[in-house]
Amino acid sequence: MKKFISLVAVILLLSGCAKPLPEDRLDYVGEWQSNQMGLLILADGTVAYKRLEGGGSSSVNGPLKEFIGNNFVVGVLFMTTTFDVSEPPHEVEGIWKMTVDGVELTRINE
Repeated sequence: MKKFISLVAVILLLSGCAKPLPEDRLDYVGEWQSNQMGLLILADGTVAYKRLEGGGSSSVNGPLKEFIGNNFVVGVLFMTTTFDVSEPPHEVEGIWKMTVDGVELTRINE
């Protein structure tokens, strides 16, 4: 248990290493949701993600390290997750949408 608490403390400290999103990626900023997924991307580069699937859940919290095309990488050191963005943020009839890891998300807050 002490190792887990230490790991969480290190991750929280390293998450302070987030870099602000570049000007050309500010459309990614906001709170994005679907029935099974929630994704929060802040302008300072902090990301929080949770997905419910198959009776379980997964979550990722940390700094956004980089963009690779439309995809983005979140994490620290060797503990990273790449989010596959098949449709980057775009507006449809006044509603912002983005498809991440095959799930269409709607921005509910900037």
